[in-house]
Amino acid sequence: MTPIRRPRLSALALALGLAVAGFSPLNAPEAIAKEQAAPAPAADIAFDQFTLPNGLRVIVHTDRKAPIVSVNIWYQVGAKNERPGRTGFAHLFEHLMFQGSENYKGEFFEPFELVGTTDQNGTTNSDRTNYFQNVPTTALDMALWMESDRMGHFIGSVTQELLDEQRGVVQNEKRQGENQPYGQVFERLLKASYPKGHPYSWTTIGSMSDLNAASLDDVQRFFKTWYGPNNAVLVLAGDIDLATAKEKVAKYFGHIPAGPTMAQPKVDPAPRTTSTRDTFTDNVPQARVYRAWNTAEYGQADVERLQLLSQVLGGSRSSRLDKRLVFQDKIADSVSAGAWPNLLGGLFFIQVDVKQGVDVATVEKALDEELAKLLAEGPSAAELEQARTVFKAGFIRGIERIGGFGGKADALAECAVFAGDPGCFRESLRTIETASGADLVAAGKRWLSRGDHTIVVTPGERVPTVEEASTAHPDMAPVPAADPKYTTTPSTVDRSKGVPQTTEFPALSFPALQRGELSNGIKVILAERHVIPVVQMSLELPGGYVADVGRKLGTASFTFGMLDEGSGKFDALAFADQAERLGANLGAGAALDGGNAYLSALKENLDASVALYAQMLREPRFDDKEIERVRQTWIAGIKQEKARPNSAAQRLLPPLVYGEGHPYAIPFSGSGTEASIASLTRDDLVAFHKQWVRPEGATLIVTGDTTLAEILPVLEKHLGSWKGEGAAPTPVAVPAVALPAKPRVFLVDQPGAIQANVFVGQVVPSTMDPKATEFEIANSVLGGEFSSRLNMNLREDKHWAYGSYSFVQGAKGQRPWMAFAAVQIDKTAESIAELQREIADYASGKSPAKPEEVAKIQATEIRSLPGSYETAGAVMGAIGGIVRFNRPDDYVVQRRAKIEALTPDVVQAVAGTLKPEALTWVVVGDLSKIEAPVRALNLGEVQVVDADGKPAAKK
Repeated sequence: MTPIRRPRLSALALALGLAVAGFSPLNAPEAIAKEQAAPAPAADIAFDQFTLPNGLRVIVHTDRKAPIVSVNIWYQVGAKNERPGRTGFAHLFEHLMFQGSENYKGEFFEPFELVGTTDQNGTTNSDRTNYFQNVPTTALDMALWMESDRMGHFIGSVTQELLDEQRGVVQNEKRQGENQPYGQVFERLLKASYPKGHPYSWTTIGSMSDLNAASLDDVQRFFKTWYGPNNAVLVLAGDIDLATAKEKVAKYFGHIPAGPTMAQPKVDPAPRTTSTRDTFTDNVPQARVYRAWNTAEYGQADVERLQLLSQVLGGSRSSRLDKRLVFQDKIADSVSAGAWPNLLGGLFFIQVDVKQGVDVATVEKALDEELAKLLAEGPSAAELEQARTVFKAGFIRGIERIGGFGGKADALAECAVFAGDPGCFRESLRTIETASGADLVAAGKRWLSRGDHTIVVTPGERVPTVEEASTAHPDMAPVPAADPKYTTTPSTVDRSKGVPQTTEFPALSFPALQRGELSNGIKVILAERHVIPVVQMSLELPGGYVADVGRKLGTASFTFGMLDEGSGKFDALAFADQAERLGANLGAGAALDGGNAYLSALKENLDASVALYAQMLREPRFDDKEIERVRQTWIAGIKQEKARPNSAAQRLLPPLVYGEGHPYAIPFSGSGTEASIASLTRDDLVAFHKQWVRPEGATLIVTGDTTLAEILPVLEKHLGSWKGEGAAPTPVAVPAVALPAKPRVFLVDQPGAIQANVFVGQVVPSTMDPKATEFEIANSVLGGEFSSRLNMNLREDKHWAYGSYSFVQGAKGQRPWMAFAAVQIDKTAESIAELQREIADYASGKSPAKPEEVAKIQATEIRSLPGSYETAGAVMGAIGGIVRFNRPDDYVVQRRAKIEALTPDVVQAVAGTLKPEALTWVVVGDLSKIEAPVRALNLGEVQVVDADGKPAAKK
């Protein structure tokens, strides 16, 4: 549930996004037109475009780095096109569009899973609805057939049963969002920010009563009104060219009749003239302040100016608000700011987590002072250039991806739909590059000088937001006549033959691993990827959460997290400033069996970025004042983990399945406990760093735009003289544990919860076990995919949950297997019973792995491989697994061969690893509603515990 549209060019992984200058309706050209534009930035997205006679606009971007094509279609309809009393319909309709079509009966995902599609989904926001998927090049016909079938042949496939099913799924999605800490904020914010009846005054997901009112007649009217080809933009990006796109799009879409040409609501930013506020209590660990202003609409240069202003004000560690509230006054744990453009108007947004024990009024006063100072004096030249660099670096990194959430296809589609020009991002970049400090101040004064709305959420009893009773559900507007200026072309596709079958698939191509070694013994592994001018590296180290054995819990994570909090001559703020000036991303973190320190550097600043990276590794300052600041924020983060149902359950389950004293018997966030973090000292961090962050036994993975001959001298220069002190540590022994003798159930009270979060787990053999791959496939049959058994049961059949899945985490020792579902509160016991039945029937062989299930998972796993390594980051992740789990360099190829050779019998045999009689359950919910029904299931001994796993006090 996203109440405001993602900023454009967050589409390209920008931290805050960019907007466009100048909005005008798009007049579809009659013929194919090569786009013409002013000189583009050095980093660019080239494209061609054409329009079919039926009005479908098509944009083509060629990128041959991987044998995949992104298919991304945007419809210009979102929540803003609804009416009061009919809210939530655009999003509900998006769900319905995944239920098959007239010529394909079944879940829309299934043909895509069989060809190895990656990054497939659909999203709705206030301004548009989109559907996207990355498919192997050879499966493009299938993808275009499927998308065209639901565009042109959908109405006859929707039944009352399907409508009721997806209505239930969406309502559980709404409950899931609202059940989170602070989960009611955005509904209240939008309602307060815009006048009653304004198209942005309701959330995308809508109200429960409006969703209940949706009818089959509404579905038909909505489809006929908004889902015509003349209201859509199709982007094909990747391994494709213009000629191929022309032929295939005309073949599959040309026969679809146009719909009406629909007017959009008038632009209305609804600037506010007075300050207002809203306060309420919720089951949250700390107070949080939200402040928002209504601002310029999409297409105004003020959007970019406000985004730069937000970066200076609160966009990074070195921003004004961070320096004042977090570092200087120490009255906040975290701060963020951003500016988002929507078609009718935007929002400027500030969020502050108030340090426990601090008066909210003190925080608001400091916030007011910093904003007033920035609007009076403007940013310094250094601040402005630093903000520009953040955007430039984000753009360069973002254009590596062709599709998925925020890839190049998204950026082109958004520009085409909202600005009439697929290349509108170029004007955004020029505005970012040329904006002056005076421009930022002028924009800030125009939009932020008055009319803010503040929401303060404080800890206390959860006060549910009550929807206004709505008995009036006006009829959907009549469908206007189709626009007669559009025509169709004869169809050459016999849809009665069904979905085109893909019989050939691209070969797996994984980059060659080149190896070197520094003079101090650090092993270097390089995978070249010359797509964008960025070099990434990750130093893989053995000291993970397991290294906390004999130490205070959380020491590993805390120490790694402190590495970028100042090093050498730079304190924490100076370090952050230096990284931003270079456009570099640096940091470090721990995982279960190891840690890593990473760098993403612009190639133009590679030497200086590696120098800063080496300093971070070799000379962390561990300043007492920074330790204390991070400690307080860290403890606040632990409280946040315990307040969120999912993370609360995942903190509890590992200690329960591994047993006290085991190296893995820890919260799998690695964050430790409030008490352990409170007791950490600088000496603890120095000792951990000395023992575990050292060159001996370390491997440095490098991916991106470099060669071994080029990178080794740079690495030797900055890291070659680094030596560890004392003897290198021996690996931590991870003992085996036995399964419990009988099932156990642990309940955690979450008063007022409208959902229950159900987790169940046990230990299974190590990632390094010879049959690890077989078990992973067995897990996928049960709960690893959208169309796997658990999700199809609890979401698609029962519609008691928004989703239900199972997963297994990588580990050198026995690894944890878990299944989960967030379910509506009145179906908690029934959902647990279904999970238990599904697991037991599968593990026992009563409902064994079917050949078609195994074949589907094999197809998904094998055929998705060519698209899985599109980015340097994905390649680095695969190499990281090779290093950590002592895999051969050709592990990706070997794993593919092993999956190809699987049979249903082999999969079923490893499915027996799951032991229904030894499962451990953790259920987080309102015990006044769920305890008695759960006890009545007689799954095993039931215990009520608190968020730390200790017996809860009786009420």
